[in-house]
Amino acid sequence: MRSDLMKEGVARLPHRSILKSLGFTNEEIRKPIIGIANSFNELIPGHIHLNNIVEAVKAGIYAAGGTPQVFSTIGVCDGVAMNHPGMKYSLGSRELIADSIETVCMAHPFDGLVLIPNCDKIIPGMIMAALRLNIPSIVISGGPMLTGKYNEMDIDYSTCYEAIGKFSKGIYSQNDLDFIENEACPTCGSCSGMFTANTMNCLTEALGIGLPGNGTIPAVYSKRIRLAKTAGMQILNLVKNDIKPRDIVNINSIKNALAVDMALGGSTNTILHLPAIANEAKIDFSLESVNEISSKTPNLCRLSPAGQYHIFDLYMAGGIEALMNELLKNKLIDGELLTVTEKRVKENINNKEITNKEVIRTVDNAYLPDGGLKILYGNIAPEGGVVKKSAVDPSMYKHTGKARVFNSEEESVAAIMNGKINPGDVIVIRYEGPKGGPGMREMLAPTSAIAGIGLDKKVALITDGRFSGATKGASIGHISPEAMAGGPIAIINEGDNIEIDIINNKINLLVSDQEIKERLKNWKAPEAKVKEGYLSRYAKLVTSASRGAVLK
Repeated sequence: MRSDLMKEGVARLPHRSILKSLGFTNEEIRKPIIGIANSFNELIPGHIHLNNIVEAVKAGIYAAGGTPQVFSTIGVCDGVAMNHPGMKYSLGSRELIADSIETVCMAHPFDGLVLIPNCDKIIPGMIMAALRLNIPSIVISGGPMLTGKYNEMDIDYSTCYEAIGKFSKGIYSQNDLDFIENEACPTCGSCSGMFTANTMNCLTEALGIGLPGNGTIPAVYSKRIRLAKTAGMQILNLVKNDIKPRDIVNINSIKNALAVDMALGGSTNTILHLPAIANEAKIDFSLESVNEISSKTPNLCRLSPAGQYHIFDLYMAGGIEALMNELLKNKLIDGELLTVTEKRVKENINNKEITNKEVIRTVDNAYLPDGGLKILYGNIAPEGGVVKKSAVDPSMYKHTGKARVFNSEEESVAAIMNGKINPGDVIVIRYEGPKGGPGMREMLAPTSAIAGIGLDKKVALITDGRFSGATKGASIGHISPEAMAGGPIAIINEGDNIEIDIINNKINLLVSDQEIKERLKNWKAPEAKVKEGYLSRYAKLVTSASRGAVLK
């Protein structure tokens, strides 16, 4: 056993003494020792209840003949960090989480690892760590939040942002705002739409590293506790049979995850996280794969923010298992891949049928014939930019408009809220990329403000930053190379015409190649926004969004 490094033989007498000081008996020390990475904190609604999940996992480990040891990781709440300097730290926290788990698991050589995340960067950070370490591992999340209600309408976190814009237009009163504030996030769990956290939790099932149900069983359901106990028991089987993350996550499971992502219409942030996961798995992954899979995978779900349904509705309609079974029937995913159940994908989803064919449509009645996400290329984005096509009104699939250029998120929000944006404009927010932000902030505030004032079907937004999974409209992020790295987005001028063609995967600045070359020649990088601390180091090491914004 790997844990023998810290407990076997005369030379490990001091180590066993330390373990006994923790209360462990000889019998517990002899058993496989399973690390539990617990991201519980009192900062994030998705994490406030994770100690309950931990206790269930521990019970499962004990029941299966193992000894659990719990350690903690950090977690940032994107909802609280949104639209202020704190958001600069969100994406960078993914690397800290992966590094911290690597550190603990190398210093304490566990036989297996259970990962307990629930929110945006914590989920991919933990998966990255598991692949880097490549010891038997399983992910069990805390589950999604239930929706709130307002005037018989389901509401969620994104409703709050849109309410701000509606209040500014006189559509909502202060009483409306107070009600929404109190009801939009009614329980613990990851926010209830198909935002980044829930997208990534659903993709743990598609990757095969999470048990069936991990993405959709509600946080407040006892079934979630039972799933956690099952995960605790199953990790011992993975240890016994030496099944490691890289035995499960390969190029074909990444493609399965992309296909599920397309069918769901998931968050654009997955196009940062899947390349980063592939990087840790030593998989050669190209963004070209996204358009390839998107072109043949229909969009089967319209979940908030793209539609009226939420994760609870997806759960009741059959969950990811039913969705994957529909894809498998149509030969759109690989059913032969190994998963943490020790069964093949096709065995996990066998006979899992859709029970509500509006929440999960069939392939022959899809919302769109192609996937929810697209990568756009052109002279603005030579390395690509990503758009959530499933959340774009068809009238905006092709759009040409005048550039309204802002060098920070704050500048853009002020202009939107002060009525300075006109129908037809293309808002450009730059110097918000991985290096330039630094940290590649999410842009939920400007996109929600646009929706709130009723311009989401009339205005486009492009940025080298990124978007929350709650974003909707013609919002194109991850423009690469970013402005701080001298990408062409840096030389767009106010009033330039920009052409967006989501159908044909194109985005271009309508000026001559010679003019672009001349502007780039005269461009000079601005002074770094952050000059000390973690973000300063991060900015020096981080790669392009097109490569997953991983560290060199």
